[in-house]
Amino acid sequence: MSSPLQIFIDACLINNFVLAYFLGLCPFLGVSTKTDTAFRMGAAVIFVMLVASASAYGIHLALVYINAPYLHLISYIVVIASSVQLVEMFIKKFSPALFRTLGIFLPLITTNCAILGVALFQTNREYDFIQSLAFASGAGIGFTLALLMMSGIRERLELADVSSVAKGAAVTLMVAGVLSMTFMGFAGMGR
Repeated sequence: MSSPLQIFIDACLINNFVLAYFLGLCPFLGVSTKTDTAFRMGAAVIFVMLVASASAYGIHLALVYINAPYLHLISYIVVIASSVQLVEMFIKKFSPALFRTLGIFLPLITTNCAILGVALFQTNREYDFIQSLAFASGAGIGFTLALLMMSGIRERLELADVSSVAKGAAVTLMVAGVLSMTFMGFAGMGR
């Protein structure tokens, strides 16, 4: 059994969802142009991951009890979509500027495979409730960390003299690859 701290560090650094598993690349590449927007998107993803994780734990127990494990996936998707709607309504009400800035990427949290991955991984690994919350918070903070690093680098690249061959998507993908390789250095911590 892993401790919640080990699970948190593993999800945040060692097996970062974006940089190790390559889950959630759409918002990672789409929202990482400005640090402020990246932080707020990361906060929304952390919240949705925590809600999805807590709900997935309860749903798993209920479905095992009624002997209907085939309903896991559809149940998780419904919970994720509902929590994203809650976040979207909250942001639209209290920060219309952020709502416009995030644009299509906010509702795309619903289809973010990293959030579904949290629910499925914790179920497959048979985490208890505290371990599930540690896993979700680690994955969410790791996602936010990756977004913030990428947005910081992309903001600096706007001021740099980059060759026309590498501008735009090419340099963004190269930076993402280098970030992914740097996170491979954390792999030794998990052994």
